[in-house]
Amino acid sequence: MGICVGLQALFESSEESSTTPGLGLIKGHLKRFDDSSKAVPHIGWNSANTVGQTSSNVSFYCLRPSSKYYYVHSYAVPYTPGELEADGWKVATAQYGDEEFIGAVCRDNVLVTQFHPEKSGAAGLRVLQAFLEGNSEQQIPDARNATEIGQGLTRRVIACLDVRANDAGDLVVTKGDQYDVREADAAGGAVRNLGKPVDMARRYYEQGADEITFLNITSFRNSPVADTPMLEVLRRTSASVFVPLTIGGGIRDTVDTDGTKVSALSIASLYFASGADKVSIGSDAVYAAEEYFAADRSLTGRTAIETISAAYGKQAVVVSIDPRRVYVASASATSHATIETSISGPSGERLCWYQCTVRGGREGRDIDAVQLATAVEAMGCGELLLNCIDRDGSNSGFDLELVEMVKRAVKIPVIASSGAGKPEHFVEVFEKTSTDAALGAGMFHRGEWTVAQVKAELMGRGLLVRLPEEEVEVQVEG
Repeated sequence: MGICVGLQALFESSEESSTTPGLGLIKGHLKRFDDSSKAVPHIGWNSANTVGQTSSNVSFYCLRPSSKYYYVHSYAVPYTPGELEADGWKVATAQYGDEEFIGAVCRDNVLVTQFHPEKSGAAGLRVLQAFLEGNSEQQIPDARNATEIGQGLTRRVIACLDVRANDAGDLVVTKGDQYDVREADAAGGAVRNLGKPVDMARRYYEQGADEITFLNITSFRNSPVADTPMLEVLRRTSASVFVPLTIGGGIRDTVDTDGTKVSALSIASLYFASGADKVSIGSDAVYAAEEYFAADRSLTGRTAIETISAAYGKQAVVVSIDPRRVYVASASATSHATIETSISGPSGERLCWYQCTVRGGREGRDIDAVQLATAVEAMGCGELLLNCIDRDGSNSGFDLELVEMVKRAVKIPVIASSGAGKPEHFVEVFEKTSTDAALGAGMFHRGEWTVAQVKAELMGRGLLVRLPEEEVEVQVEG
């Protein structure tokens, strides 16, 4: 069985490394997706439809036409009807934009998937179970109408958990207004405790969250790197949550408690080994972008973004951008890119630019969101988590103008964040911008809305989403 890069290994070659041949067990060559009209990497939940499907049952390894599977890749095998079938292969395909590509191939005891079954929830676990049992011909009923579910890439709904230690030293999920996570009272307040991170992540997974993001907002400076509490959170979460996990916070070059220097790549490797699929970099990305522009857009190859993406692929690196609005009376009043906004400034200004911040939004820098986005894209970042300090904790909806401004500037996927307070806000950001995903936090933590309710609202507006399926328990011995 080959998964993702394993698929590349079994085909003949890939444009990703044109001088390195594959094993050639399967005829075909991988090509990079065309990014002229869509984001690349292709990240998210898509179909794997068996070619020649004529009934509601599947023809190999429990693939269902109504199910969605998690893909994350920039290169794929274009599908040519009949070509692989002539060699006895069974094929399932997916569509991204106007490109149809290979989602899965099997013959005899060989199965390769472009998607990640281990990150595809119950649908992916069924595939793994069928493979482990050698049950390639197993057919199962599909109770859902694939036509009604829809085909192609879905809109991703992500649940985000801000995790920190409270005053007693326990890890809790918290949320605040404008980054203040303490209860508002005369004594300064205790850290707002909204629940335990592992339990909450499992709850959101069961509700249908497409990804889970942990943002570590406690530095854990006194913990040895190898014993950072978030590593255990990831290990426990990944044991029962089978969707992609992102971890942010503390992924930088540092010095361990014993004086040993530890690279950002080494820290990321610890997170990946503990169950993370992506790492998110914040303030250090801003500093790296400042150096990038100061060096006339030259890359050093030494930044956290560059070293981690070189080792694990650009899809493994997310950059978290925390901008705030700066209103100006005229475009000439700043060297930064401005937009004409529908939300007037305090003195009636109709122009603003988005200033990037560091240190949890406490310090502004002389670089704007578009500059940062284009710089980190050049360094090898595969996805942007686009926050907005002005909207954080406001429950007033996403900053649509910011989202669309950044989306127009880059060719990598963008996740809209900050401001979601109800399901209609997700509908709004997907209908009025070209964002690739949207993230919610407080509205879920406080129990005001569930992920399932958000997806029901999206479906009601004709937007394609992934629905959770019945759980599958896979038993592996040895």
